[in-house]
Amino acid sequence: MSSFNPGLILIIGALPVALLPHALRRVYLLVLPLIGLFVVHNLTPGTVVTYETLGLTLELLRVDRLAMVWGYIFNIAAFLAMLFAFHERDTMQQVSALIYAGAAIAAVFAGDLVTLFVYWELTAISSVFLIWAARTERAYKTGMRYLLIQVGSGVILLAGVLLWYNDTGSIQFGHIGIETLAGKLILIAFGIKCAFPLLHNWLQDAYPEATVTGTVVLSAFTTKLAVYALARGYAGTEMLIYIGATMTAFPIFYAVIENDLRRVLAYSLNNQLGFMVVGIGIGTELSLNGTASHAFSHILYKALLFMSMGAVLYRTGTCKGSELGGLYKSMPFTTGFCIIGAASISAFPLFSGFVSKSMILLAVAEDHRWFVWGTLLFASAGVFHHSGIKIPYFAFFAHDSGHRVKEAPWNMLLAMAISSFLCIFIGVYPQMLFDILPYPVVFEPYTSAHVINQLQLLLFSALAFTVLMLYKIYPPELKSTNLDSDWIYRKFMPCVMQFAGKWIVRFDRGVRSETLKVLDDIIALIEGQHGTKSMMSRSMHAGTMALIVLSVLLVFLVMMMI
Repeated sequence: MSSFNPGLILIIGALPVALLPHALRRVYLLVLPLIGLFVVHNLTPGTVVTYETLGLTLELLRVDRLAMVWGYIFNIAAFLAMLFAFHERDTMQQVSALIYAGAAIAAVFAGDLVTLFVYWELTAISSVFLIWAARTERAYKTGMRYLLIQVGSGVILLAGVLLWYNDTGSIQFGHIGIETLAGKLILIAFGIKCAFPLLHNWLQDAYPEATVTGTVVLSAFTTKLAVYALARGYAGTEMLIYIGATMTAFPIFYAVIENDLRRVLAYSLNNQLGFMVVGIGIGTELSLNGTASHAFSHILYKALLFMSMGAVLYRTGTCKGSELGGLYKSMPFTTGFCIIGAASISAFPLFSGFVSKSMILLAVAEDHRWFVWGTLLFASAGVFHHSGIKIPYFAFFAHDSGHRVKEAPWNMLLAMAISSFLCIFIGVYPQMLFDILPYPVVFEPYTSAHVINQLQLLLFSALAFTVLMLYKIYPPELKSTNLDSDWIYRKFMPCVMQFAGKWIVRFDRGVRSETLKVLDDIIALIEGQHGTKSMMSRSMHAGTMALIVLSVLLVFLVMMMI
């Protein structure tokens, strides 16, 4: 197994799922990620497995400490997702989730760009079924848009890989940089999946339309795989500092006014990705450790939040803030787990987010990027508003919506309980996470300055939220739709194309009509039959037809010569 890409365990293991009895299948789905986790744990950094084909050296397995961080957390996330979906009977969703998770793991351990591309596209194709599994017209249309964007990312990646091979004669996946056209294209491909600003709307479009389980699975893999790829290929690229800072800030304004709470979490996912991208842009050992640890922590607490909202959706049939409230009476355990996820994403001391986010903020400060540091601080306060307070407040407290439902199923509660335990454990004892990071860790999160500064930030953020609510300034939860930049290609561009299409059709008809009249006159002139029927309503002599064909060929030949 030491020469076996651990992602293949889930990919190959997904094939017989449909043939298994339901009871056996549920256990099988839980065991596969545990086997994968065991295999990753027993991999030896420095291991490389190559394969020669078509004159290329493919690195089917490349093990180092950076890849192992993602290998660990991806298998943990797959296990938690399968446990959360333990009650499900949807075979299509189960198979696609396994292949999707396996492809992401396999991509992490790919040592060359061609192998990366294969698994990159497999994540796109397999993950769309998690959206289509909702089996609604809206989910189908959303899935088609999602698939178009994800496959488009792969096409751009392939173009970049071909140019990179042409420039360097190598397909090894190492540092790429943006000095060449190939590097720029590959960065765009990674940026699409990482939801860079203006390339981000597929995330808010797709994730809330997936199934209860599908959203949990989707939140763990695609964007974090892109973060890994950026860390591998673009560490120290200064442009990423400012891209990441923008990513942390702009989603706050959308999340505050968004009514769909799963979409709020999708915007906050953008926010958290921004911290990781900033860490990659700084490019120091401390910042890259911060990016890796934040990706690890983020997958856990974001999955926990999506699980809690998924449980609410499963029991109530809605995730709209305007239709929820008072659920703490019916779903007390889900409420508690949601609060733990909210504390983690808000970076409360003794929770995982505090440990990883502090590392990135310190790396930015040590690089003397004070404007960026201030932006990240503002973003930290903002995420506490929309994910730390808004999500639990409007879902479980606020006004009583009248929902009286059962608590979430036991398997959902157990998955949330394990995620909650890990969020707290990492926050209380971060050394275990530090031990698997890519570089040696010389960092102490629990200094007086770190703790006091963070508590002050959270305290004043909570005070601001309270004041805004008391004076009814905070945006209320209304039945509404946010207009984001996806409006351009979802509404504006189709209208433009439809308007332009009408004029193109009219122009085409006019040109064809006038052309037929001219040809009719020419034929009538040749045959000396003025005033006869149109050429389209009567037969022609063979010589006339030959003349027309020769004339068209002559025109075509002249155009080719030009």
